[in-house]
Amino acid sequence: MKHDDPKHELRDVEGNRLIVRYTPNERSNHWITAITFVLLALSGLAMFHPAMSWLYFVLGGGQWTRILHPFIGVVMFLSFLILMLRFWHHNYLDKNDVQWLKQPRDVLGNHEENLPEIGRYNAGQKLLFFVMVACLFLLLASGIVIWRRYFSFYFPIGIIRLASVVHAVAAFVLIVGIIVHIYAAIWVKGSVGAMTRGTVTYGWARKHHPRWFKEIIGK
Repeated sequence: MKHDDPKHELRDVEGNRLIVRYTPNERSNHWITAITFVLLALSGLAMFHPAMSWLYFVLGGGQWTRILHPFIGVVMFLSFLILMLRFWHHNYLDKNDVQWLKQPRDVLGNHEENLPEIGRYNAGQKLLFFVMVACLFLLLASGIVIWRRYFSFYFPIGIIRLASVVHAVAAFVLIVGIIVHIYAAIWVKGSVGAMTRGTVTYGWARKHHPRWFKEIIGK
């Protein structure tokens, strides 16, 4: 991508130069995953405990929730699988990430000038990515075992009970992970805009992801 031709430069309304961080396909893929996650989290909580049964309304009642929940789960897994394959190579941990993890005070204090140069994603984002990958595969495997209509009769009751526990624990970890993901996106101003508009300013990229900024500008 050439950035020296002003006719082809992207700029915002204030005239700041922009870099494409996410393509339309990547953003659509992300929001499909996000929407299905919300539906699954709410309907899953409804089935998990009677105190949450009022959440059955999300999918049209108890019967529809039990029918639709696993199918929506398959959609979410496939959507996330595409994201995983698309972004896997951006999430390898390197020596800069190890050093980043050793400086929690600078991370939490937002002293990015003291941290090693970050690529497309920082170490926290990379670790969260792999936590989400593990949770999604556990949810799929355990979900198939407890899917009464189609698969559960193939498994002994002990395996079904174990799968139910695994499903609940993996769902809890994933929900916590997504809450952290949302909080971090709001905390770092401009991150949400990157996933809605698809672009970030040169200044944002240079400040938060300097190594990625240099790689993009160098192309």
